[in-house]
Amino acid sequence: MAEYPLTWDLDVFYKGGSGSPDFAAELKGIEDDIAQLDQRLEACSAQPLEQLAATTELVQSILLRLRQSDSFVACLMAQDMKDKAASGLNDRVKTAMAKFLGALTRYDNGLREIGDAEWTSWLHSASNEIKQVAFNLNERREQAREKLAPELEALAGDLAVDGYHGWGDLYNLIVSGAKFNTTGADGEQKTLSAGQMFNRLSDGDRSVRQAAFAEWERVWSELAELCADTLNRIAGFRLKLYDKRGWQSVLKEPLQINRMSEATLDAMWSAIEAGKPELVRYLERKAKLLGVEKLDWHDISAPLGSSAKTISYDEGAQFIKEQFHKFSPDLAEFTEMALKQGWVEAEDRAGKRPGGFCTAFPKDGQTRIFMTYAGTPDNVSTLAHELGHAYHQHVMNDLPAFSQEYAMNVAETASTFAELIVSDSAMKAATDKEEKIGLLENKIQNSVAFYMNIHARFLFETRFFEKRRQGMVTAAELSELMEAAQREAFSGTLGEVHPHFWASKLHFYLTDVPFYNFPYTFGYLFSAGIYARAQQEGPVFAERYVQLLRDTGSMTVEELAQKHLGVKLDEEGFWRDAVALTNEDIKLFLELTNE
Repeated sequence: MAEYPLTWDLDVFYKGGSGSPDFAAELKGIEDDIAQLDQRLEACSAQPLEQLAATTELVQSILLRLRQSDSFVACLMAQDMKDKAASGLNDRVKTAMAKFLGALTRYDNGLREIGDAEWTSWLHSASNEIKQVAFNLNERREQAREKLAPELEALAGDLAVDGYHGWGDLYNLIVSGAKFNTTGADGEQKTLSAGQMFNRLSDGDRSVRQAAFAEWERVWSELAELCADTLNRIAGFRLKLYDKRGWQSVLKEPLQINRMSEATLDAMWSAIEAGKPELVRYLERKAKLLGVEKLDWHDISAPLGSSAKTISYDEGAQFIKEQFHKFSPDLAEFTEMALKQGWVEAEDRAGKRPGGFCTAFPKDGQTRIFMTYAGTPDNVSTLAHELGHAYHQHVMNDLPAFSQEYAMNVAETASTFAELIVSDSAMKAATDKEEKIGLLENKIQNSVAFYMNIHARFLFETRFFEKRRQGMVTAAELSELMEAAQREAFSGTLGEVHPHFWASKLHFYLTDVPFYNFPYTFGYLFSAGIYARAQQEGPVFAERYVQLLRDTGSMTVEELAQKHLGVKLDEEGFWRDAVALTNEDIKLFLELTNE
């Protein structure tokens, strides 16, 4: 009997799925409170200081419940892409979110209109609850000064529901209708969903990968025109809004959301470019081991050898828990609780959307993890990754809602740190040479993904927005941009590339977080630096790590690194040291495979 359930429990939040009366009541309460907030803010142009604390409390209450509602609907749609009722609920949540953001615009404008001296005096004498979110309030106040008048921002948010966000949601409809043909081991023809087919792209048998990749490209090429139109509309809306705000750079919003400077981003990419020659040596060696002149796209993340061990879900979960325990018993206990109580949806079945995620239910102090587990080493890494996200939220559950709003780059720090714990511990414990090579190769794969794959996405998206300023970009042009970006980011090491990657990848269609790429790389390298510090300091670092995570919603990344690590992120030194950790792995890999 399986120790850990393969499907998650959503009924603990709202029983009855997309037909839940409890969830309907939750949404009604949120909508009523948003209306109340709206009325309170419309009553006066500048928020009276004597009412500001109460208004801030109401705003944070709505924020928590909206986050939870959004997570619930996202889980419903992910577990069953044909759940039409869930799609309807998603539209209702997005509408409520737009109205809330409109009210928040007026709230932020009220903060902005308070005089500096009066504002400073109010914060100084405020309650502890307000002082806890002083960073967030100051941040909102400053950002309000860079946006349109509140009524125009509210209008843009309202129009975005059926425009900007509507186009983003279209991806879910596109991918739910995508059907992939394959031949089973028994010779029988089968039809797979996108999530099931995606797992075959990293199969240990190269002939399986080749066939799967050909089918993957075929289907996405047929959907390319629809995907291109969708992507163009999303970018067009974003560019027009930026233009009206007077923002010249498309990176302004993602950098602002991630609380990081462009100098930090530039320093990170420069350090990565300097370290790429070592990754090229690794990729060339892998091509030789696979018996090919150059790696094709489907070879990049393929396990070495003609076959790979299938790891049961219970085995993978137990392995992760054991490695976590070596770093922190608290992290291991949390993992055991999450796995046992059905916080993970891992079943390999048709009808699920592809990919993986972790989403928070902050009202109940829980999270849920979504993935499709097929027993590959990559699946184990994904599970560890998402459990890292879950632990991050876990240690912040007692903080105010504003202070829980950490950005994607530091969110990816916790997840990739968790992956590092698992991969590094497993590799060090391995005694068999072939096992060590496999584990080491899986670890280096993360570096390839974050230094090269993510860089390709960043290059593609940056150039796409530049081209989109001149007008609509065709599907063929998008594929050309993607191919060029992949060849550049992988330093010319690839044979066959993935020209329709832009069509298949959910991240390009997300409208709540623009440029859903470079924060991954930031998180990976930042976590590498943190991991190196943890290795130096031993078990005592576990508590310091928790304190770092708790500060992620209340500081810029530069302030966070300075306080907890004593380093400057806008200089290349930290990043070069982090990249150098990968070089050590590559050196060992080359030694072990030198026969």
